[in-house]
Order: sequence, then C-alpha cells, then structure tokens
Amino acid sequence: MFETLFTQPHVLAAHNLAPCLESRKRFLVHCQEQGYPPMSIRKIAWILLVFSRSMDLCRPVQITHEEIAFAVDHRIRLVRSERTNESRSSRLLFIHTATAWLRFLGRLEEWHPTNEPFVRYVEHYVDFMRDQRGLSPATISNCRDEIGHFLATVCRPDKALDALTIHDVDAYLAYQGNHGWARASLHALASTLRNFFRYVEGQGWATNVASGIEAPVVYREEGLPLGPDWEDVQRFVASFVGDSTIDLRNRAMIMLLVVYGLRRGEVVRLRLEDIDWRDEILHVNRPKQRCTQQYPLVATVGNAILRYLKEARPRSAHRELFLSVEAPIRPLSPGCVSGIVRSRLATLGIDIPRRGAHCLRHANARHLLDAGFALKEIGDHLGHRSASSTRTYAKVDLTELRRVAEIDLGSLL
Repeated sequence: MFETLFTQPHVLAAHNLAPCLESRKRFLVHCQEQGYPPMSIRKIAWILLVFSRSMDLCRPVQITHEEIAFAVDHRIRLVRSERTNESRSSRLLFIHTATAWLRFLGRLEEWHPTNEPFVRYVEHYVDFMRDQRGLSPATISNCRDEIGHFLATVCRPDKALDALTIHDVDAYLAYQGNHGWARASLHALASTLRNFFRYVEGQGWATNVASGIEAPVVYREEGLPLGPDWEDVQRFVASFVGDSTIDLRNRAMIMLLVVYGLRRGEVVRLRLEDIDWRDEILHVNRPKQRCTQQYPLVATVGNAILRYLKEARPRSAHRELFLSVEAPIRPLSPGCVSGIVRSRLATLGIDIPRRGAHCLRHANARHLLDAGFALKEIGDHLGHRSASSTRTYAKVDLTELRRVAEIDLGSLL
C-alpha cells in the first residue's frame, strides 16, 4: 500500500516502522474502496503515522473521544516548523481521521445516547408509532427528532419527565415561533408533542400536559402550493447542459423531479434495480403509501439517467442510483437535492416563495391541471393518498384571477 503512495525511501521506512502497521494499511485500503483520491489517502496515511506514534494503542481498552483530542493536541511533530499555532481546521482533520480509524478498528468508545435522560421514553414511543400506529419511517424519524430536541431544550438531567408542565411546552413553542417557524410548522410541532404526551400519560410517566397543548390556528386550505411557471421550469431544465460529472448527475435528478413530480426523498431512494430497461418502466417506492408505483420510462428521462450511469456515476458497491461525486462515495441526502434546485433557481433569478425541490412537484401538478387532466389523474401521478391532497392545486387559479383584476369593473356599474 505505502509503496503505491510514496517513493522516497526514508518516507516509506517511516510508515513501515511506525506502530499498528497492518491496521493502518487496512484502513487505507478501506478509504481507497470508498473512492478517496490518492492525494487524500496520502494525507490520511500521514495523519495515522503521527497519531500512532502519539498514542499508546497497545492497551486492550476502548479509546474515548477525550483521549483522541488530547493525543492530537499533544502529538509528536515529525516536521519542525516555525509555525506554533496550527489552524482549527487542521486540528479537526486530525481528530476526524483518528476517530474514523479507531471506529473502523472497533477500538472507539462511542457515545451512547441511550444513557441520556428521557431517551428510553422516546424509544418506547418510537416502538408504539411503528408497531401500533404503523407510521412510515420518515414520519417516525421526524417525530423522534422533534421530541428529542424538545426534551433536550427544556429538560435538565436532574429533572424527571413527570415534572414537565404545560408552561414548558408553551415556552418551547413560543421560542420556535420567535425563531422563524411558520404557523403551519408550529401547528404540526404542537400536534407531535400532544401525541407524545398522550402516550406517556397513558403509560403513567406524566400527567396533565397533553390536554393543555394549544397550537396556532391553521385555517383549512389557507395555503397555496406555489411553484415556478412552466416557462421558468423549462428554462430551469435547459440550464443543466454541462458535460461534467456533477452536471450529468444533476440533470438526471432534475428530470425526475420535473417530469414525474417526485419528492426529493423518492429520488434519492431510487436504486439501480428500480429501472427496468427492457420494459422501460420506472419503479418508485412510495413510503407514505407503503407501496411501489410504476411509471413508463420517458425517453428524455431514460436518456439522462443512462448517460449519467455510463459517464458520471462512480464505481461503488452502493445500489442507490445517485451518489456523491467526491469521496467518501455515498448516497445523496434529500437536503442535497433541494440545495441543487435552490441554487440554480437563484442563479436564474426565478423568484418564488419557496425554492426547494418540492416547488417542482407543485409546478408539475399545476401544469397537468392547466393541461386539462382530472384531479384523480393528477393525484395518481403524484402518488397522493387522498383526493384532498390534490384539491389544493385547484383552490385558486392565479392566472385567471389576474385577468379578472385587469378588468375595469367600474365600467359595469
């Protein structure tokens, strides 16, 4: 391994004679398999060399995060430099690499959140949501995060769960409202906390909280699903014309968002086997419906995906369709898709209230509605569970309202 990274004899000797030779080699091979370029692997090898000389790894005990930080701060300097103050980023890189190496070896003493207060109550509730209510994994994950953040914010380690009061909930909701949360988001948060406290009260862990939780009023069908005009959508799609690895990947994802109106999570969850090239069928996993929906593979979308697979997708053991282009090679997150959409809309000067990936889903629905498709057909295309979800797109035709506003009603009097 080291012979492929370094050529100078004294450097090779330093790496081969340092402690933990085999474990360092195995980790470098692992990094290579993850898609790290040679320059990054050489840097990792240097960090492992320094760290292995700065800490006694022969002890048969787990290494803590505090011990890693101490060893990095007091590490042996293999190169003398006049610089005495290193950058914060350099220190963090040393800590990150050493931590990843020890975790790979199984020598890292992980932090266990189950030892934190209230976590067992949250996990009980998670089991209830999954086994009794049958909620989707995405919904369960969101609820766990929101409840965990609430408890971490309002609770102290020495405070029991049954000591929480409605005042704690009100203060938390007010805090989030003062930090930019919209009324609809606060309404959903209050509902999540209310359901959680109903459960814990049923278990006898708390009393008299759920019934007192009040949320901001959200009037029925008050919100309008706003997306870019279809002309802007076409201009948006046409902007992804580059031949770079990132451009080819992003164009394939954008085509899926625009043509099929997929959610960002559905795009990143697509796997290689979800595309039936022989029968030209796209299989989309719908987590809310707990089913897989089939679409005919449109030629433009299929060509964009095929070009990405042939020219841009990194070689990887991951089965997800869309991967990062830089090491470590990994599946994309939903937030990455929204970031791509938001950045390009801003570059093109397309000004809409919300620029995330979901705005393209709204644009797709409005385009189908304007083309004369029935609400049932649009709902089936978007994978809606109920007709009420689709009806929101027919609440107000903004184009026609603008035409009405241009009429001189005074002349009719």
